[in-house]
Amino acid sequence: MITTAYLNAKTRLFTENCNAADISELREDPGNIIWADVSDPTSQDFEALAEEFGFHHLSIEDCRNAHQRPKVEEYEGYYFIVLYEAELAGPTDRLELRELNIFLGKNYLVTVHSRPIRAIATAARLWHEWTDRAEQGSGLLAYLLIDGIVDDYLPLLDIISDRMDELEDAIFGQWRAEVIEDIFSIKKKLLYLRRSITPLRDVFNTMLRREQPIFPRETHVYFQDVFDHLIRVADTIDSLRDMLSSTMDAYLSVSGNRMNKIMKRLTSISTILMSVTLIAGIYGMNFTLMPELRWRFGYVFALGSMVAVGIALYVYLKRVKWI
Repeated sequence: MITTAYLNAKTRLFTENCNAADISELREDPGNIIWADVSDPTSQDFEALAEEFGFHHLSIEDCRNAHQRPKVEEYEGYYFIVLYEAELAGPTDRLELRELNIFLGKNYLVTVHSRPIRAIATAARLWHEWTDRAEQGSGLLAYLLIDGIVDDYLPLLDIISDRMDELEDAIFGQWRAEVIEDIFSIKKKLLYLRRSITPLRDVFNTMLRREQPIFPRETHVYFQDVFDHLIRVADTIDSLRDMLSSTMDAYLSVSGNRMNKIMKRLTSISTILMSVTLIAGIYGMNFTLMPELRWRFGYVFALGSMVAVGIALYVYLKRVKWI
């Protein structure tokens, strides 16, 4: 489904839900800023886009084939951008990455997505509020959309950081063996986030460094702002990955210490039992000439020796903190 709206930069008037077939006519007026949003696109929608905007068939093909790498490609008269919106969904905080394809021209913006994108509603609202900057053209609209997507990564990373703090409390507090599963789950999320964010730095670095006849120079400051936010998000992800590695080392260290304590206790118990068993083994021999064999108090003496040796070893091992 194609939803089209446009803003006239001169009159500051919006027109909602206009006919997609009128796009080519609206584009002829450079004062019109057009936004065409294509949700859950069909083959007919792709054909309509290619016809109305004249998009290259390679960029249309990238839209058809999902799971593209975040990138920017420059075609004649427009940029083709691929990026991902991230969200933690469900009770288990499952990471969802939603692909968004953007065609960015001099006076138009086309967004193509198969799943709902929260930043689109935010950008549409801000676009109505920023009509005093309409002369910035479609570059401003692209900024509002992309900046909304990038900024949403920061609250998500804050949630992951809180989860990591909880894991540290679980490691050094009440021990849970399943903590290792949570650590690897967070590690996988950070890996996916890094894959979706790190290439975007190259995307905007390319757009900022390359000569762009599509946008006025004043528009670059908006893309520079997004680039700065990307650097911040990427640095935060790298910091969390380093912290997670430290958390993993702490888990292995605490786990090793717990295992050492268990082994010490088992060794101590075995030492006490072996000493008692030694006495029982000696007096369990049935040699005829054993002095204590027919002693009246031999049984009591043997039991007393076992108890005395056991207590003495327990006190010693307790003093050296093996028990």
